[in-house]
Amino acid sequence: MKLGFIGTGEITKAVVIGILGSKLNFKKIYLSERNKKISSFLRKKNKKIQIEKDNQLLINKSDWVFLAVTPKVGNQIIGKLNFKKKQVIISFISTIQLPRLKKLTNNNKNIVRAIPLPPISLRKGPVPIFPPNKKVKKFFSHLGTVVEINNEKKSLNFWSTSGMMAPFYELLNTLSKWLISKGVKKNNAQSYITSLFIALSESAYSHSNKDLSILVKNSQTPGGLNEQAVRSLRKLKFYSSTDKTLNEILKRLKK
Repeated sequence: MKLGFIGTGEITKAVVIGILGSKLNFKKIYLSERNKKISSFLRKKNKKIQIEKDNQLLINKSDWVFLAVTPKVGNQIIGKLNFKKKQVIISFISTIQLPRLKKLTNNNKNIVRAIPLPPISLRKGPVPIFPPNKKVKKFFSHLGTVVEINNEKKSLNFWSTSGMMAPFYELLNTLSKWLISKGVKKNNAQSYITSLFIALSESAYSHSNKDLSILVKNSQTPGGLNEQAVRSLRKLKFYSSTDKTLNEILKRLKK
């Protein structure tokens, strides 16, 4: 299998690193030269990785092509490229929906939209795909937990929640800075906060088949610190503002 990546940002970097650490077999990985720093970094990781200056040449050499550019760039360049009829095209582009992708690729029938996130480099985390595709599912199952979606309208909800990655990291950053402001060394603060949230996330994942509100309830004691924190954040509309943010992201994706 020969894989080609048009766009070499952080997502491409994470996916390629995940592939290199997995049991996936590939003959070549072709990278566009768009981000020279990342493409050069990845090329040094494996002899099978090659940088291509020309996107069309990259497509001609690849069995699967991954579209990992911004929506603006995607709309500008995809329609000018020629894809093979049986070529698998996987789009990481958030706001270009399937009908538009088909039009841009001359009605290619093997297009799948996927939502990989940076933890894919560790071969962890969910990878929603639309529409369901056995080959693509098998591929991404080596890199994370595949979630197949049958309806593109519903898939936009997953795209929306993927936009909460940076806010999550900002929360960790805020908590770490608070500890630092109280005299805790930076390394200790960041180690504690990240370790705490890893443990909480793993605990939540182990209970993901149950109603998550149970975790909220069980983590509080009457008059305790967690009860105080939840009450305070609810009063400040922290959680309802999260809903509002998600709805705003969803509205943007539907345009």
